[in-house]
Formats: sequence, structure tokens, C-alpha cells
Amino acid sequence: MSTILELRGVTKQYRGVAAITNIDFALWTGEVHAIVGENGAGKSTLTKIMAGVTTPSGGEVLFDGKPVAFATPRDALHAGVAMVFQENSLVPSMTVAQNVFLGDEKFFNRMRGVYIAAQQLMGSLNFGVDPWATVATLGAAKKQMVEIARAVRQQARVIIFDEPTASLTPEEIQLFFALIDRLKRRGVSIIFISHAIEEALRIADRITVMRDGAVITCEESVKLDRESIIRAMVGRNLSTALYSKEAASARRVGPQILSVQDLSMGNIVRNNSFSIYGGQITGMFGLIGSGRTETAKIIAGVLKRRFFHGGEVLYEGRSVRYGIPRRAIQDGIVYVTEDRKLEGFFGAMSIAENLQVARLAANRPVLFVPMNAAKDLARQWIEQLQIRAINGDAHVTELSGGNQQKVVIARSLVQRPKLVIFDEPTRGVDVGDIAEIHALIRRLADEGLGILLISSYLPEVLNLSDRILVSQRGRIVEEFSAADADEESIMYAAVH
Repeated sequence: MSTILELRGVTKQYRGVAAITNIDFALWTGEVHAIVGENGAGKSTLTKIMAGVTTPSGGEVLFDGKPVAFATPRDALHAGVAMVFQENSLVPSMTVAQNVFLGDEKFFNRMRGVYIAAQQLMGSLNFGVDPWATVATLGAAKKQMVEIARAVRQQARVIIFDEPTASLTPEEIQLFFALIDRLKRRGVSIIFISHAIEEALRIADRITVMRDGAVITCEESVKLDRESIIRAMVGRNLSTALYSKEAASARRVGPQILSVQDLSMGNIVRNNSFSIYGGQITGMFGLIGSGRTETAKIIAGVLKRRFFHGGEVLYEGRSVRYGIPRRAIQDGIVYVTEDRKLEGFFGAMSIAENLQVARLAANRPVLFVPMNAAKDLARQWIEQLQIRAINGDAHVTELSGGNQQKVVIARSLVQRPKLVIFDEPTRGVDVGDIAEIHALIRRLADEGLGILLISSYLPEVLNLSDRILVSQRGRIVEEFSAADADEESIMYAAVH
């Protein structure tokens, strides 16, 4: 097969530290090529060089057999290379249609025609997104659909998808895979970055595995399996330990920490009732739109429930109604957000500054904080959560997705909570970091903390939870013990 995009001996350094070293990579015309690896392996750096987001420190990039030097993403797009980023790059104040055509507008725009074209595009992709809707009002899944639609409309010859299925439901993932197949038949080359190894094995023609900034192997997908990929990714076999089930009886359940009674907010959360106990991991599963995240945000003071007939939240036996998250934090309730980029940290601040701000939120404000104290705090949590960073002065935006997630978790734990709400704690996180985060969640429960685990990934819910709540249309419709739960019964309760 002919090669459309090739990298020869490509290296990229940041502050003298190599992110990728001497990479050779070839993408064939009309193939789906998956790139997998742990966070920090160099996947994003490699693909950002292909898309013109960053420039290599050394080596050569060839497109259609000719050397190229993409200075900007626009240069790459004009050549025929588009990238759909994991963290969306949409303009929140604009509509879906305006975002789809952003950067490619005509001198005179007939807005009705733009919206009709956007509606036809969404329909052809089987994406149920209203082109008149403002992007700020969309959920994470629909934002991802808009990103994908924009790349498809640009008729790129190479499309790079960075974790495209992380926010999609199982049904939406099937539609996305069908779209990939249609693009492939049209001769479009696809690069697919994913932490879901099963997805890579299913749709990719070839799979490249990266570790520590280098290519470990590149093989046809039919010659690989989950175990061999994980061994290449992390240098050891995690497959059996990643989702190993712990006996529920091994953990001693403490007193009731939280009781939610008839909680309501508009049409999203409706008469929701459940309880959380200390020393127990309570899993909550539901499809997108089931009200899981909104319920968690009401409890944590991020959203407000109805003033009248909004239900009641009892925390440690007393009725509470938090108007702002700080009040909940000071009482011992923390929420680890599902959207780390938008809500999880301050991108312009270092790790040390982010942790110090989080600690101040849980205590009385002070006028002066010694920098040595902030750096000591960062050093402690970098070691404890094994955050891969040069030091506490590193900006959070410089870290890989998994290490950013660890910083978000550290920001919550530094506040010394009694109840931790984890919302999609391993979304966009590699297998090595997933194992570490799972071990941390179990350890927190063993220490007596109450844990509410919200996740769209059933194996995660099944293997971590002591009890499982199923959410549908804004309320809990079913509860399972760890011993009685299985994927089929949980999914049935979530859908019917």
C-alpha cells in the first residue's frame, strides 16, 4: 500500500527533556492505524507534530512522499491533515453550525444556508445534534460529535482522532465506528489514539505501541491481543490485575454518611433517593442524560436543587443545602470532576500552586503562604500519587492526561474529605494509571471514607463497587449488591 504520511527520526524536546526520540512512523492510504501507550508515552506529541500543532526538534515529516514543515494546524489542514482533539477546541459562545464552518466561512454568509448544510451533515453522520444550539449548552458527548463533524466536512485525507469515544455512549460508539468504516472506504487514512485497547483491536488495521517516547512495536492488529499490547505498553502484564474483583466482605462498612431524599432539579434530576456509607464504594451507573453528574454536583454545591420541593440532603445526620462548593468542601465533601480541563485545575498555575489553592479552599483564608510550604505539599503528593512531572513548578497543562487527572485527585484529597465523589475518574487514562487510581480508591474506602464512584465503564463499576446504583431519567431505579451484579442486568436496568 502507498504511504501518505511518514515520519523519519523525529524527536521533540521540551526544556531539554525528550518527549519522543528518533520516531519512525508510516501511515498508509486508506488504513486505520491505532496508536496506544501509557500517558506520557508520547502519543499526543507525535500526532501534534503530524497536525502542525507543534514543530519537531529533529527529524523529517513527509506527506505524499514530499518533505513538509507544518508551522500551524491551518497549514496541515490545507495539506489535508485534520485532528480531532481529546479536549475539544470549540468556541462555547457560538452555535454548532458556526463551529462546524469556523475558519472556512465565505465572504458573504447566508446563515440559513449554513444551518441547513450543518443539519444535513449531522444527519448524514447520524449525529443527533441541533445545529442551532449553542456549544456551551451541549454535553461532552455532543461536543465530541461536533468536533468529528467539523473534521469530516473539511474533507481531510488524513484524520487524527485523539480519544474520540471517551465521552460517547455504547450506541454512539457503534455509529462512530460505522463512520470510520465509511471514511476508510473513501480512501481517508485514520489515526486512532485510544486507551480502550479492545476498540483499537476491533477497528485498526495496524497498531503502534509507544512507551517512554519510543515506538516499541508496530504490527497488524490480527497478530496482537490485549495481553501482548499491555505488556508492550507498560513492560509488565496488568491484564489480570486491572479489573480484579475484591470480595465485598473484605471491607468493613461504616455508618451512613449521606442520605439523599427526593432530590429534584428541573427535568434532569427527579425525586432521586439513595444513601452513601463510610468505608464503602458505592458505584453509580447510567447512560448519558441519566442525571448522574447533576446529582453529584447538587450534593457538592456546584449546582442548586429546587428551592421548594427540591428534596433533602442529610450529611452526617443533619440537613444541608450548599450554595457554593466551598461550604461542602469545608464540611468534608469533595467532587472530582469528569471534565478536568474545564473544571479540574487552573491551567496557568503550577502543580504546587494548584494544590495550595485547593488547600486554602478547605481552611480559613490567610494573607501569606510561604512558597517552601507549597513546594513541600506538591512534593508530597507527587510522590504519593506517582505524578510524572519534573517538579512541583511544572504547569499542569504540560502534563499528560493521566497525570493531569492525578493532580485533580490530589487537589481534592489535600482538602481532607470524608466523602469523595469520583465522576469518571479514569476517562482518558492509560492502563498503568488506571490500576494506580483504582488502588487509591480502594485504599480511601479501606481508611473509612465514603466513596461515590460514577462511571460509564461497566467493568470499572462492577470490579470496584461494594454496591451498585443504576440511574435512569434523573433517579435511581435499581440497586445491586456486588455479589448479584452482572453487566447484563445492570445495562437492562439502565435502558428499560
